[in-house]
Amino acid sequence: MTPELARLAISLVDLTNLDDRCTDEQVDALCARAAEHGTAAVCVWPDFVRRSAVALAGTGVGIATVVNFPTGDERPYAVGAVTGCAVDDGATEIDVVLPYRAFLAGDTPWVLALLRTARVASAGAHLKVILETGELPGPAAVAEAARLAIEAGADFVKTSTGKSPVSATPEAAAAMLDVIADTDRTVGLKPSGGIRTAEQAAEYLALAAGKLGDDYLSPATFRFGASSLLDSLLA
Repeated sequence: MTPELARLAISLVDLTNLDDRCTDEQVDALCARAAEHGTAAVCVWPDFVRRSAVALAGTGVGIATVVNFPTGDERPYAVGAVTGCAVDDGATEIDVVLPYRAFLAGDTPWVLALLRTARVASAGAHLKVILETGELPGPAAVAEAARLAIEAGADFVKTSTGKSPVSATPEAAAAMLDVIADTDRTVGLKPSGGIRTAEQAAEYLALAAGKLGDDYLSPATFRFGASSLLDSLLA
């Protein structure tokens, strides 16, 4: 990876801490690091959104949080309530888990109801829908999940929570990009989970640029969800 490409990749990172026992001090350090290096956003638990928003005020770094996470099994009302509170606290981006077990069971109305609730509650923020692609049986299912997410109003589709045995893969990202390419509006892609090296990042960047052009490699349309990738890119 060239230094120029590494600098671009850094600007696309959602620097993440979703550890179960994350602390205030760790969030402060995360925010300081994101501001220092100019990442696209931080991604934190909902209870850290307000703290992150204060820490990053005026820096241009976005505040992302997760809902219906990581199992995808919450009810729409609960998802809407947490989403609304997060936006009120300063979240600029909401990463919601598609209810993938309901999707696999064929319960499309439930999937759409939950995602549309998140879409309404996240008004004023970007909505990223996590497909949890490692739990889906193959590219066709990934593509169908991506289509449902976009139908429900997703601004981005995201591969994974990082909490499942299989996280992001180039094959899943390719299926998602093909759906995005066929969509009549702009939708972003966020590979997330297990992306730790500059070489892995370069593979996803080349894949996205090959399908949608170099201009797609912008924070408005492409992100990496990662906690340790930044170290490799800085190196």
